[in-house]
Amino acid sequence: MIEVSPLRSEDRARWEALARGYKRFYRTEVSDEGYERTWQRLLRAEDVFGSAARLGDGQVIGIVHYLFQANPWAPASCYLQDLFVDEAARGHGAARAMIEHVAGVARDRGAARLYWHTQQDNEPARALYDKMAAFRGFISYDRLLG
Repeated sequence: MIEVSPLRSEDRARWEALARGYKRFYRTEVSDEGYERTWQRLLRAEDVFGSAARLGDGQVIGIVHYLFQANPWAPASCYLQDLFVDEAARGHGAARAMIEHVAGVARDRGAARLYWHTQQDNEPARALYDKMAAFRGFISYDRLLG
């Protein structure tokens, strides 16, 4: 049984281990201060939000971060920013449960759309995503401003 609920202060160490795994997967460097800033923002739950997938014993096996955006054509959109499941726990429904959790939160907040990105060659994730959402053929571009 997997339960998904908002991050709690006692999740800090496990959250960071999973967040570091996520950033390592995408070859992105984040300073220790960056992890701390993000953790504090997630706990405040004002502009970015985080939840954890937990086993029945409370062990955190996955994390998801999301945010809400204004949309000129609809009430709002929800962007699922990060999703990561511990390698040892993959294939048991944690990712699906976290996506469904975020979809429920977004629906409750009046969002008309939930969307996310993944790398083109992330085949395991895409196999799930293709079952849960429509790929509309868009290509993403990033321009760093810092």
